[in-house]
Amino acid sequence: MRTTITLTPEADGLVRKVMRERGLSFKDAVNAAIVDGLTSAGAPAPFETPTFDLGAARVPLERALSVAADLEDEELVRRRDVGK
Repeated sequence: MRTTITLTPEADGLVRKVMRERGLSFKDAVNAAIVDGLTSAGAPAPFETPTFDLGAARVPLERALSVAADLEDEELVRRRDVGK
């Protein structure tokens, strides 16, 4: 199939770079760029978040909010006493 496309100067430079590096014709370099860009081979790898085992909980999790409140209260009392 024949078609006419207009490339930006940046796209033209990249196509010509691929032509030199791979020894391809202009037509083959453009076709390779299109196929690589539109297939899964050219797709970025899915993002994965690393996970780490933090071990067993050191506080009872069923009372986590209560424990956090107690710790915050202790810190506020400590700050008040240091400020005297």
